[in-house]
Amino acid sequence: MPQPSKPDPGEGKPHFGKWVAYYRVSTKKQGKSGLGLDAQHEAVSAYLNGGRWTLAAEFTEVESGKRTDNRPQLAAALAACKKLKAKLIVAKLDRLSRNLAFIAALMESGVEFVACDMPVANKLTIHILAAVAEHEREMISQRTKDALAEARKRLAKEGRKLGNPNIVKAAKAGAATNRENADRFAANTLPIIRDIQASGITSLHKVAHALTARGVPSARSTPWSAVAVSNIIKRARVQL
Repeated sequence: MPQPSKPDPGEGKPHFGKWVAYYRVSTKKQGKSGLGLDAQHEAVSAYLNGGRWTLAAEFTEVESGKRTDNRPQLAAALAACKKLKAKLIVAKLDRLSRNLAFIAALMESGVEFVACDMPVANKLTIHILAAVAEHEREMISQRTKDALAEARKRLAKEGRKLGNPNIVKAAKAGAATNRENADRFAANTLPIIRDIQASGITSLHKVAHALTARGVPSARSTPWSAVAVSNIIKRARVQL
């Protein structure tokens, strides 16, 4: 299994070669306002710090930190690293994921990467940190479940039930969340589709094949199709 690149631990030492930067913000609001992105840009610039380096490409993802299967911009960044023989650079390790399995899959991809907050981290330390972060997330989830169970018991003694009695309202809220996720996915994927089309591939069927070849996951993790590509384009246009 390839290890993350190991730059010289000397702080301020110039770096060389080609790099691909990956930035991520957790909400659509942050994506529009640029909140958090400036700090990530500054961290990447400070890390590279002179030398004969080239920032060959930059990719920005806008999505929830809980999802690990819906990151088309990261897939595009990894594809660009392989094509350009570049290293992936992120401001912080958690910009990739707090999911241990996802980081393991990233490392299996063969792309070298550097996290500016842990530039000398090796394979073992990254796995340990990811495992700790994942454990903390699971503990938070369990505490939430325990609190809800306790609330249900307390209300049951009072002859009441926990939950929103307005099922229709809850259903509408869920539908709104689904639409927001679909809008976010379309906004992230459209730049990749436009890049493919700019290379001379105009057929939706061939664009679907190109997305698959680049390793870009579809919204439902099913094979890309011309219809799916068309839906992305239409949805993205509606948002403009």
